[in-house]
Amino acid sequence: MLSRVITGSVIGVNGLLMEVEVDIARGLPAFATVGLPEAAVRESRERVKAAIVNCGYDFPDDRITVNLAPAHIKKEGTGFDLPIAVGILEASGLLPSHGADDFLLVGELALDGRIKPVTGCLPLAIAANEAGFAGFLSPADNRREASVVKGIDVYPVQSLSEVVDFLRQTKEIIPEPPATGLDINTYSVAEADFSEVAGQGHVKRALEIAAAGAHNVLMIGPPGSGKTMLARRFAGIVPPMDFTEAIETTKIFSVAGLLSKQQALVTQRPFRAPHHTISDAGLIGGGTVPRPGEVSLAHNGVLFLDELPEFKKSVLEVLRQPLEDLQVTISRASTSLTYPSDFILIAALNPCPCGYYSDPAHECRCSSTQIAKYRSRLSGPLLDRIDIHVEVPAVVYSDLVGEKAAESSAQICKRVIAARKIQARRFGKSRVRTNAGMNSRNIRQHCTIDSESGQILKNAADRLGLSARAYHRILKISRTIADLDKSPGIQPPHILEAIGYRSMDRPL
Repeated sequence: MLSRVITGSVIGVNGLLMEVEVDIARGLPAFATVGLPEAAVRESRERVKAAIVNCGYDFPDDRITVNLAPAHIKKEGTGFDLPIAVGILEASGLLPSHGADDFLLVGELALDGRIKPVTGCLPLAIAANEAGFAGFLSPADNRREASVVKGIDVYPVQSLSEVVDFLRQTKEIIPEPPATGLDINTYSVAEADFSEVAGQGHVKRALEIAAAGAHNVLMIGPPGSGKTMLARRFAGIVPPMDFTEAIETTKIFSVAGLLSKQQALVTQRPFRAPHHTISDAGLIGGGTVPRPGEVSLAHNGVLFLDELPEFKKSVLEVLRQPLEDLQVTISRASTSLTYPSDFILIAALNPCPCGYYSDPAHECRCSSTQIAKYRSRLSGPLLDRIDIHVEVPAVVYSDLVGEKAAESSAQICKRVIAARKIQARRFGKSRVRTNAGMNSRNIRQHCTIDSESGQILKNAADRLGLSARAYHRILKISRTIADLDKSPGIQPPHILEAIGYRSMDRPL
């Protein structure tokens, strides 16, 4: 007898519907799974058999063939256990024929029949809703993330027996209530606030510009100057995520298995700070079973790379694609996966190996050759992709003991939100959302400058030897500074301030 059950698998960060076809024929007992299953899927036959038997059902003593379609796509993960078990029970006559046709099923089976959580439930719920399914049978631990999707009933199931009784219509399962109370547009003060940072007014200004235009930032300063402290407070001045961004970010965390049982949406912008020993695959993504890397986990948030020159050269160079394309493509022999990676990069480094170059309070012990070799670990193409370079000097004593309260993150965020609204009106419904994302055509249209500003920029380009990319970066930063000033056009002061944020272009 033949049965057919619909399930799904995650390709990249998107759900793809798949068919589980089960055929039970006379012959010597056998259990074959076809359709490009990887190791975890092939091993499902042992989990499925034990779960069916331990739930009190008869396991067919015949030849069982399970086909996972479409057959040309590699099947990964443990979410196929439940649909395979239901398909076997339906094909053997223990479940009504076509009883599961209106539902998408996914779940890993324990040997006693319990249903364990799987990764990627949110993308699968979205795919099921778009395909018009009446319901989604989700592992109970994944019910919160799946309930975010409106238009489809999410039925949390805890065991194979419960699924069987539900499909036989002898037991009712109450659908999970849709996720509510997710006012993600309300700004909440982060635990780490800019008001706690003493001094460093010009660095805070640079970070405010970066948040307003989504520009990447490189901070250069001696140890203890506050680079890490400032970076960890940066996410608090970036505008809160809207619902679309929250869904995008939650899909990535769902695929990576980083959502807690009670978490429906990722509502705070991610802040990822990987150690400098991270591998290429850890940062960009990949592996034997491809999964998102840190650049994708930081999507719609902040990626902080401390001690930038200490990262392996190969790791830094693979950053160039996500910084330029805002996505990462991982190619394998059988498939190609794309993960989004639209993040703001905050990087920090010491000015020299000992850390005290240009620090008046400490003597630098490094030679010019050592300093040049240290900084050469950062390639020109990578530095060109970082818009703002800002010096972070050591904090002076008067700032540390000063009683004047610094601006809070909430106050800075209000100005950033106002600048983002100006950009939203400027770009309308185009794909460009911030000044940092402008292409050459957008720059020509929105970054026109007068003759005085043009002469200032020409002198800077001649003196610093700016590349074409660095030239465009200065114009983008100038546009953001003008937006913060609510200026319709770019003025000479805006150009001068933007040029000041290209310190790594200057000779030692």
